[in-house]
This record gives sequence, structure tokens and C-alpha cells, in this order.
Amino acid sequence: MSSRMDFQLDRTIEILRSTPGTLRALLSDLSDPWVRCDEGPDTWTPYDIVGHLIHGERTDWIGRMRIILEDGELRTFTPFDRFAHFRDCQGKTLAELLDTFEAMRKENLRTLEATNLTPEQMDLAGTHPELGRVTLRQLLATWTVHDLGHIAQIARVMAKGYTDQVGPWGTYLSVLKDRS
Repeated sequence: MSSRMDFQLDRTIEILRSTPGTLRALLSDLSDPWVRCDEGPDTWTPYDIVGHLIHGERTDWIGRMRIILEDGELRTFTPFDRFAHFRDCQGKTLAELLDTFEAMRKENLRTLEATNLTPEQMDLAGTHPELGRVTLRQLLATWTVHDLGHIAQIARVMAKGYTDQVGPWGTYLSVLKDRS
């Protein structure tokens, strides 16, 4: 039996709507060692990940949806700067980032829902600068999986903060294994 699902916009919106609350529940009121831990050099902290999600809300998902709907494959998406959040979040608290992410996500979901996408529009395509032809359905599914991947990443990074503390139980804790 397969656990795979067919794409449905309402299912996508369920996850997208829940992500800000999930992050708030997981990260609010935690001390800096939890939100500033990482997996080693060139890895991200939970704080960094929230900043990255904000940058995506600002520059990626809705903008690319509009390009697909308005220009199709004639206009290539602007490349996404995966590291812009390091610059954009300087000097901000995690509480500020969580508030910003929640507000931006609400606005983007209002925009998404107001677009009243049809099943036919889900098959419209745009051009990704690295991947080539992508459909609106794929973009929206990716937005959802991107959220889930970063929620899992945050949990993994935080768990790895206690790698040395769990002693021999580490053998049983798959969350402490490689990032792959």
C-alpha cells in the first residue's frame, strides 16, 4: 500500500497554514542554545531556518505563481538566494522572525486562495533557472514539502544538540544520524 497522495490544493493549504503555528510551538520561549545550535560548519540553526522561510515568503512562492499565471514559460524565474536570510535577519530576535513569518504566510495564503486556481491552471508551466519546465502544481507541492523538510530539519538540528548527552541510546536514535 502506497502512502503517496495526489495533489489537492486544500491539502497543500492545510500544511502551509499550520507551519507558522508549528514553528511557534516548537521554538517560542526556548533559550539561545536551542535556537542557535547547528550541525557543524556551513549548516543552519533553527533561527536561520525561520529566516530562510521568511525570504521564501517574500521572494519565491507567490512571485513564481504569478509568473506562471501571467507569463508562463516565456519568463524565467529569478534565481532564489538561499542565503539572503543571513543578511536580512541580522539584529532581529527569533520572536520577531516568527511574527514576520506568520504575517507573511497569512498574506500569501490570502493571495493564493483569492486567485481561485482551476485544475487547468495547475498544469500551466513556468521556467526554473536550473530545473527548466515546472508546473504550478509542482511549485505548490514543493512549497508544502519545503515547509515540512525545514520543520524536520529544525527538529533534527535541535536533537543533535544532545548527541553526546544521550550516551549509548544514540544507537537507537535515527534523528542523530547523517543529514541526508
